[in-house]
Amino acid sequence: MSSSPPPPWDYIAKLVCIGDSGCGKSSLTIRLCEGRFVAHHDVTIGVEFGSRVVPVGPPYSTASRVGGTAAPLPLSQQEEEEDQQQPQQRQQPIDASSSGLPDPPRVPATTPAQRQKHMKLSLWDTAGQETYKSVTRSYFRGASGALLVFDLARKPTFLHVQAWLDDLRQIADPDIVVVLVGNKADLVGEDDDGDGGVDNVDGGRGQKDTHDNTANGNTTNGTNGTTTNTNGKTTASPPARQVTRAEAEAWARRNGVLAYVETSAKSGANVEQAFLRVAERIYENVQAGRYDLHDRRSGVKGPGAAAAAVHPARRHDERGVRAVLLMLSIYCM
Repeated sequence: MSSSPPPPWDYIAKLVCIGDSGCGKSSLTIRLCEGRFVAHHDVTIGVEFGSRVVPVGPPYSTASRVGGTAAPLPLSQQEEEEDQQQPQQRQQPIDASSSGLPDPPRVPATTPAQRQKHMKLSLWDTAGQETYKSVTRSYFRGASGALLVFDLARKPTFLHVQAWLDDLRQIADPDIVVVLVGNKADLVGEDDDGDGGVDNVDGGRGQKDTHDNTANGNTTNGTNGTTTNTNGKTTASPPARQVTRAEAEAWARRNGVLAYVETSAKSGANVEQAFLRVAERIYENVQAGRYDLHDRRSGVKGPGAAAAAVHPARRHDERGVRAVLLMLSIYCM
């Protein structure tokens, strides 16, 4: 009997996406797992699942700088010209016997290239509504990584990330890998001047922010996000950025969060990078021996333990079937 082929990954890790409702957690998960954007998504009730296999460790982390290691620098134009002008010197090595030098060390041709390792991310997209918070908290157990998501255009969602992080660390491993994610960057634009529209934050200076665009005759009212043109028609303006990059990065440093990434689930900008930062740090923790890969309760598992671990929903179904069979066997005795 032929054995089943090994899985296309070396590790499997449980990640949770947490944060207030409407921040785009489901959109981030769909973008990573399916490569598409859903403009209108139903409110998540309880938890939804997704998965994605990503490369971890070298050579990928070295080339992409995910692990913090710079890739080899390209040759300058002058170096390229010199390299092209001297092909014979490059192709004809020095004869060691004639020069009196010892033979250079030779790498065996059979030396295999460094094998790229992969990690399967088991994504748990949790509900952000207060109604389901008690249910959501129960899914934190066994997680080895988390994306803590807030909406760049809604300051209250950023103010609530502290409570989400406290709950996560209370239930999951205190050393869980966390990346802070400011989502919907496509709506608010870049934070170039350091202000990032923070003057327009609800509860900030409290001043009416009105801009008169004399070039086109439009008037923008910063208090309600509307634009009135010369015809008197009112249209919705793009939401203003309410959280600056510096503010989010400072919070991440104070709370021991790995990194801060601004993403756009709509365009896909930095979505993969956010998940890869979590995966790469988990891989580094694996190499440091911080997980028991054979423990089914661990947030990271090797192929052997993961094969024995059943998907949560399927495991519950199997328990129900076993209970029914046990009752039938007792009844038929």
